[in-house]
Order: sequence, then structure tokens, then C-alpha cells
Amino acid sequence: MALKLRDLDDTQAPLLDHLIELRTRLVRCVAALAVAFAVCLYFADDIFGFLVRPLTAAFPDGEGRLIYTQLYEAFFVELKVALFAAFFISFPIIANQLWAFVAPGLYAREKRAFLPFLIATPVLFVIGAALAYYVVMPTAFRWFLGFEGRVGGLDIEALPGTGNYLSLVMQFILAFGISFLLPVLLLLLNRAGIVTRAQLVSARRYVVVLVVAIAAVVTPPDPGSQLILAVPLLLLFEGSLALMRITERQRLSAGSEGEAEGAGQES
Repeated sequence: MALKLRDLDDTQAPLLDHLIELRTRLVRCVAALAVAFAVCLYFADDIFGFLVRPLTAAFPDGEGRLIYTQLYEAFFVELKVALFAAFFISFPIIANQLWAFVAPGLYAREKRAFLPFLIATPVLFVIGAALAYYVVMPTAFRWFLGFEGRVGGLDIEALPGTGNYLSLVMQFILAFGISFLLPVLLLLLNRAGIVTRAQLVSARRYVVVLVVAIAAVVTPPDPGSQLILAVPLLLLFEGSLALMRITERQRLSAGSEGEAEGAGQES
């Protein structure tokens, strides 16, 4: 009989080893997230106070306040704040565990190729989140509060809820942080041979329209925040094209040197 049971056992052993390792890595990721969540839950008020600062600065002195209309809303806001902060704190550990699981299956040159992207991803995300927190959110909140006033004999007053405000802040931070990962995505696609620099250059006008559409969808409906997101994305796109030109020149020079060495050996 050509197919024996022990042959199947031999082939299954490496797969089981990989599954066991994957389970161990996932358990460590969940444990890191749980520990960070417990710590962040203890400091949830301080973290939420930090997130509230852009709104506090947008209000006149002593006039701003947050409300909650459901008895359990404030409690769930603290849970969301703790989970949101815990993910950022535990992300280096989670990324390290994922890399430790994937890295043994990569060649040395592949590891060297992916290492800059691994470093650039959190850096670009933090830059985008910082831009949202320190520039976009204060500008947008002042614009939103500009609608306060008196209409038809009635006062219009902004009374933001804690849950709605947290959702808005998370939308700002995630939208800008993820959008700033555009160069990483484009360079990975270029390195994988899926897209070329010439294709992106020819599609520049469509990219501009797409960036404006993304900025309109992922940000609140005020022109200021949409413009602040669209302009950096376009600059990052142009920077990605410049990096692609540099890498293509390096590849061409390396290929020409390799051909020259091969010709010299043949001669």
C-alpha cells in the first residue's frame, strides 16, 4: 500500500507544531492585551481626561461640559477608553509575537526587506494620530462649536455626550493613523511587483480623486479636517513615488553590477 498511516503522521507533525506555536503566540498576545487593559482601566479617567483636552480648549473657559443620557454610558466609556489605550500599549508585544511566528519562514533578504516597513508602520501611525490630536481635532471642534448661538428666539447649546465624543475621537485618531500608512502599502505593493511606479504616475489624477473621497468619508463633515487629511496623504503619495524611484535605481545598478561580474567571470 503506497499511502501508510505513519507517512501521514510524519507529515502532520510539523503542522501540529506550527499550530501549537501559533496558539502560544496568540495566548501571549491576549495576555499582554489583558494586562494592559487592567492597567489602563485603573487610569481610565486620566486617559479620558487627556482625550478631552482638545474639546476643553475649544470651549470658552469654564463653559464646556460632557453629559451622558444613559446610566451605563459612562461605565462603558471607561471600558472603551481602557481597551483603546491597551491596544496601543500592547501593540509592540503583539507585533513582536506575530513577527516571531512569521520570521522563521522568511529568507534573510526577505527579513531585511520587511524590517523597514515594520519600523515605519508604528512611526507613521503615531504621526497621523498626533496630527489628528494636536491639529485636526482642536480645529474641527472650534468649527463645530461655532454653530452655537440663538435661532428663532431659542438658544443652541453644544452638550456633547461622553459616548459620542469618544467615538468621534477614535474616528479621528484611527482615520488619520491608518491613512498615514499609505506609503507602507504602496511600497509593499511595488516591492511585490503588483504595481509599478509608472502605473502610479499615470494614475495620479485618479489617486487625487480617491484621496479626497477617502478624506470626505473617514473624517467628520467639516472642510477643515478633510483638507488637513487630504493634503498630507497627497504629500505621502508623492513621497512614495520618490522612494520607488530610488529603489528602482538601486535595483538597476545592482543588476548591472551583477551582469558585469558574471561577464568578467566568463571571460
